[in-house]
Amino acid sequence: MTPRDRLLAVLVAVIWGVNFLAIHIGLGHFPPLLLACLRFAVIALPTVLFVPRPAVPLRWLLGYGIGFGTLQFVFLFVAMDVGMPTGLASLVLQASGPLTVVLAVLLLRERPSRRQVIGIVAALVGLVAIAVAQAQSAALLPVVLTLLGALGWAFGNLSSRLAAPPEPMHLTLWMCVVPPVPLLALSLLVEGPAADLAALRTSFTPSGWAGIGAIGYLALVATVVGSGIWTVLLRRYPAGVVAPYSMLVPVVGISSAALLLGERPGIVELVAGVVVVAGVLLGSARPRPSDGTVPQPARGRTALSRN
Repeated sequence: MTPRDRLLAVLVAVIWGVNFLAIHIGLGHFPPLLLACLRFAVIALPTVLFVPRPAVPLRWLLGYGIGFGTLQFVFLFVAMDVGMPTGLASLVLQASGPLTVVLAVLLLRERPSRRQVIGIVAALVGLVAIAVAQAQSAALLPVVLTLLGALGWAFGNLSSRLAAPPEPMHLTLWMCVVPPVPLLALSLLVEGPAADLAALRTSFTPSGWAGIGAIGYLALVATVVGSGIWTVLLRRYPAGVVAPYSMLVPVVGISSAALLLGERPGIVELVAGVVVVAGVLLGSARPRPSDGTVPQPARGRTALSRN
């Protein structure tokens, strides 16, 4: 990669790492399911009006939108709302990488390499250590919810991969059209119309400006700008060259949460986090072909917005 493109990859990791702070701020004003709905609704309307629908089977577009857009953010936002630390959320969500490999084995009959198996086991050990440490402080439920969010992301990854879009960014934008309706329905059912109306009514008051800013960051900066740059990089370089930069996301997430929110993860979480990150790198890696050539990314295969 050129020095400029390396800086762009680091910039995306910073954008996606700070994204968890934006979620934390947004949850200070909006109920979690409504916040997730608004995050995608902001993108959905201009997408329908101005972006051509990607030439992919509808089932994979819906699968991507339900897995990545709906299930991931239902569980992640609720997890953070009920106590999942912001920095730790950015780390545990990385389980989506190994989970994607596991689902590909179970559903697509892919055969993982020995390196991938070792990586998955290492990531699993790290996640179990984090869960045990959190359970000692009566905070296991948020970790479980975040892992379910990672599982939703993994299902979305498989759908995106099977869609093989000629224009990956178009698929990313059209994915945002799927979540708003089910998320709004869930919000009305679980959080109630009164809570939603109260949050919307006070959005453009001094107490609501931070929430509006958070939605703007989540929708425009993290999704459009971050995913747009990432997609360009994946079209220029093999996925194995670009993907490791995403491991900077939990580093930025944990560091920014410590600096701005005063979160201080314990030594067990930090050590286990290093194990998880190492496992994700191994588990997500594609083996080099035996003829020595550098593997190229599959058409339409994208690493997607880290929330």
